Amino acid sequence: FFLSTIPFSMVLGPSISLLNIILLNILIIFIIINKKEFNFLKNNSVRLIFLLYIYLIINSILSQDHLIGAGRNIGFLRFLLLFICINYFFYKFKNANNIFYFWISAVLLITIDAYIEFFFGKNIFGWGGVGEPYSTRIVSLFKDEPIVGAYLSGFILILFGFLIDKYRYYKFIPWVIVFFIFSAIFFSGERSNTIKIFFAFILMFMFFDFIKFRNKIILLIFFISSLILTINNSDYLKTRYIGQFINNFSSKDKFEKYLNESEYFKLYKSGLAVFKNYPFFGVGNKNYRVETCSQEIKKNIDDYHCLTHPHQLYIELLAEHGLFGTLIILGIIFTLMFKILINILVTKNYIQIGSFCFILFIFTPLL
Repeated sequence: FFLSTIPFSMVLGPSISLLNIILLNILIIFIIINKKEFNFLKNNSVRLIFLLYIYLIINSILSQDHLIGAGRNIGFLRFLLLFICINYFFYKFKNANNIFYFWISAVLLITIDAYIEFFFGKNIFGWGGVGEPYSTRIVSLFKDEPIVGAYLSGFILILFGFLIDKYRYYKFIPWVIVFFIFSAIFFSGERSNTIKIFFAFILMFMFFDFIKFRNKIILLIFFISSLILTINNSDYLKTRYIGQFINNFSSKDKFEKYLNESEYFKLYKSGLAVFKNYPFFGVGNKNYRVETCSQEIKKNIDDYHCLTHPHQLYIELLAEHGLFGTLIILGIIFTLMFKILINILVTKNYIQIGSFCFILFIFTPLL
């Protein structure tokens, strides 16, 4: 039940989502102790996960502000237990895949609401539109945050893999559903999430062995042509994907102006300045804000730009964990990702293939 309601709890807010995960943590600990199932501790993936957690505890000690660092790092235990919980249920119970039907229901609910807001200006509760904080962006049931594209992106590929496995002989069902969800991500105007899912989807698509190569090329041409045609016929999408993005790279002068005025590039420059000052171990997890927002430090370093984080994955890792910490974190994550890749490709486990493609593009450096 609690695994099934994860996507619903995320919509209801961070506190409800946190409560859901903590309840899952408590339940998996209770089950393991009650059934005396401790063999999972011998699993190399679990050992790597706990090695990552040990590093995070050490990072807390090295942080600029130990309490802030410890608060963030100790809290990561809930995700490690969630990893164990998800694996336990999907390996132990034959009907665990039914969880995906609840996930699909939540995702389709948000998708439909996003369409309503895109075409009518407001969602089913009247949120969004002119006068709201993000008047030109789709917020859907998230009300005051334009994160609907990120939310849908987190589920689309794993659900696509499930649908491909489940409806192998009715292939139009997964294709219709995934196109419906992807279009909502596209309409959200969230460029980075759209680009990530677009390329992740193409990679996953190339792994399908039941579609001939020639047909793959035809489908891709149709897919890309549809996107171009849709952008061309929507002023909003044209502004988001061309006017506010591609036009910045259309000439040297525009590009230089973009670099000088972009809030993101100021943050990137700031994050690299923090890394330069703390190259080995960084300032500590969640401590970028401590370092760059200190008036005493900031007045001596022109490149510092005060905000919560640098808004770029690798720069944030380098700033808060330094070179050593970044290599440890990425080394563990990439080992977990790639060590079973051959196996999931051979077994044609499209749920795991979808998960792999999603995570791979999360770590794409330019996004």
